[in-house]
Amino acid sequence: MQRRTFIRLAGGGTIAAAVIAPLAACSSGPHYPAQAVEAWQGPVGETDLRRRAVAYAITAPNPHNLQPWVVDLREEGVITLRTDRERVLPETDPLGRQILIGHGAFLELLVLALAQQGMASEVTLWPQGPLPAQLSAWDDRPVARVVLKAGGQADPLFTQVLRRRTPKVDYDLARPVSPELLQALLASASRPGHLQAGGTVDPARLDPLRALCWQSAQVEIGTPRTMMESIRLTRVGPSEILAHRDGISLNSPFVRALTAFGMFDRTVAPPQGSAGYKAAAERFEGHSRTAMGFVWLTGGNTRADQVAAGRAYVRLQLKATELGVGMHPMSQALQEFAEMAPHYERAHQLVLGRGAPKEAGDPTVQMLCRLGYPQGEVPATPRRPLARLLQA
Repeated sequence: MQRRTFIRLAGGGTIAAAVIAPLAACSSGPHYPAQAVEAWQGPVGETDLRRRAVAYAITAPNPHNLQPWVVDLREEGVITLRTDRERVLPETDPLGRQILIGHGAFLELLVLALAQQGMASEVTLWPQGPLPAQLSAWDDRPVARVVLKAGGQADPLFTQVLRRRTPKVDYDLARPVSPELLQALLASASRPGHLQAGGTVDPARLDPLRALCWQSAQVEIGTPRTMMESIRLTRVGPSEILAHRDGISLNSPFVRALTAFGMFDRTVAPPQGSAGYKAAAERFEGHSRTAMGFVWLTGGNTRADQVAAGRAYVRLQLKATELGVGMHPMSQALQEFAEMAPHYERAHQLVLGRGAPKEAGDPTVQMLCRLGYPQGEVPATPRRPLARLLQA
């Protein structure tokens, strides 16, 4: 879901343009090696119906691009979804809530892809009971068991699956998001149950939400252990990106030059006031300041609610793609680590007019996303090969 740039210059200085030039000549800018993003071409060469559906589902948005999915195809006519327990975020997502939202997004794309092939899906969540509250107690129990049935009906949003992007850039301040577009977007997320979609483009509400995003981002980048969680998942340059095809991919000439000359230190979190800290802060501030609208998803906070939020969230992104507007999660204020608690409380006050939840059934803000119009092309992000996610 969020990508971040962390640049730490030796001595806090700058690097000469002459150093960058050789790398710039062989770079495709921020774009990634073709093999790393081949998933966005669809299931080329796949003939098995289930594998084809999974090939679409792996493009789902997910936190830090961890792709924390294990897909079991060993039972005929069934797709079982589990969590890769090595692909979680214990510092910024200590309860695994965001990871399970990513599973919900995967499930929704899987169901859409099966329906496109004429198959209906009978989805059973937590067939062996929900995962425990603490990540340390997670095991191999399934998140969902999907039984294939004949008779699926194609959903118009499926046509946006391979076009969907998450624009992690500053938005165009000269292009407001209209109330009509917001309403069309929110209608796409409607679902039975307690989950609700809301949003605003009201200038009076935008400024407090922009401030919340910026202030909570400063907490994440200013807390060494949470910042290091992102730094450890940073992949720089074509070789690293191709080797991992996950995490936070950086392929700009500038960052590659810094790495090549040993000036991008990924062993420690850059202290406040350093060039690296300032670079990260400036990017977050720009994202927050240029939010031209916000959408959110609220409901309970059971494990089933978290998965449902992911399913609704990816539908919102697909609709945003259809409408030509950018939609980017600003998840920092919703993270459940101790230092974020004041902003978690503030997020619930701004969105729901009440305090943060105390129990699983209390109203909870599951997603908070900014809206706006990107200025330029938004590249696809890397995905691991389909075979690495399958148990077959």
